[in-house]
Amino acid sequence: MIGKRRQSATRGLNVFSDAEHWNSDYTLNRVMMAVAATDGVTPPDMDRSSWVGKNKSAHPYTQEEQDMLKLAYRAVGAQHRDLNHGDMDSEEMDTVNKTSPIKGFGGYPR
Repeated sequence: MIGKRRQSATRGLNVFSDAEHWNSDYTLNRVMMAVAATDGVTPPDMDRSSWVGKNKSAHPYTQEEQDMLKLAYRAVGAQHRDLNHGDMDSEEMDTVNKTSPIKGFGGYPR
């Protein structure tokens, strides 16, 4: 608990945590994103959580890195899910990099 002397020297003082008291660093990140998205009157238009949620994520580029992660998870007793189910191939959608958003240079005026 904060002492009276320290509290009297503050202006605006809030403490918060996530409802489950599970991962307050994630809650801090989401709260600050929501603060940045509001003017104090209009509720922020954002999802409560991202696709990764309160989990951490790892993004191996090679099969060797994936294998290293599997051994590391096992060594420390971390639970994990491979969302790509072992697929290490990266394929862009057909519409990616087909047209430039920049108008081509037409040359200098004569």
